[in-house]
Amino acid sequence: MKLKTLLVSCLVALAPMAAQAQVEQFKIMAPANPGGGFDTIARTLGEALQASGQVKSVVVENKAGAGGAIGMAQFVNNEKGNPNALLVAGAVTVGALETNKSPVNFGMVTPISRLMGEFNVIVVPTASPYKSIKDLMAAYKANPGAVSIGGGSAGGIDHIMASLMSEKAGVDPDKLNYIPFAGGGEGKAAVLGNQIAAYISGYGELADLIKAGKVRALGISAATRNPDIPVPTIREQGTDVVVYNWRGVFAPPGINAAQKAQLIKMVETAVKAPAWKAKAEKFEWLDMLQSGDSFTAFLNEDIKRTAVTVKKLKLGN
Repeated sequence: MKLKTLLVSCLVALAPMAAQAQVEQFKIMAPANPGGGFDTIARTLGEALQASGQVKSVVVENKAGAGGAIGMAQFVNNEKGNPNALLVAGAVTVGALETNKSPVNFGMVTPISRLMGEFNVIVVPTASPYKSIKDLMAAYKANPGAVSIGGGSAGGIDHIMASLMSEKAGVDPDKLNYIPFAGGGEGKAAVLGNQIAAYISGYGELADLIKAGKVRALGISAATRNPDIPVPTIREQGTDVVVYNWRGVFAPPGINAAQKAQLIKMVETAVKAPAWKAKAEKFEWLDMLQSGDSFTAFLNEDIKRTAVTVKKLKLGN
């Protein structure tokens, strides 16, 4: 009887703790304007955290500028020690911070998890004379300045992809007429409005426009064709460029090991929830979940690789 009484007492004592397990309010910083990849990830993760019962409410904050550096700086300064806040960042941020020689860096935040990846796609307006990557690259090679190519922040993965394509065409990337946008909404509006010759972004961000016939997809940056994506690869059209974008989440500085472990658990639970999986399937996201120390090791290697590419392509300030 004593053991039974003890067990009942323990369960009663644990009940309040279980009730308090749900976080009242959670913050996610998307360091870009609404409508782009960072914003989509932040809002999808927020929905999944709520749907999985871990969080009562989520506030998504958008702060664009300097390829994510302004948002990161604000996050570091305002959320230090907060165990209920995350920053969305990824390959775009790595490239932009390196290119702009930013005073903020990934050493100032706490890596939690890499969530997903996706291949880039290059699209043109439906009225464009370019029907293929070969058409686009021929026009670019003949007159680089006349072919404006839009994408994410300067130095980000979209810019690096355009520069690699320029290099493969035998044109110095310095001649690239690259138009950076602080958010996907602005970039999509520009290509829909025929304000730029071509636009580069993640396939998921442009899938609806492509399927609706509002833009023409010329090529995707995968190594081989995906049977579920009716777009030829850039490589098979004679321009050997393969890149992918990844995005992850980071906690503020100043949290302890237990708080970091709890955030990792929350994120991993969220990305297994139907709310996340439905969006991942819709946007053709690649499952690249990686957490903790292994994610930190990957991040450090990616920073090194990107630094070499940025220097090679003379993208740094």
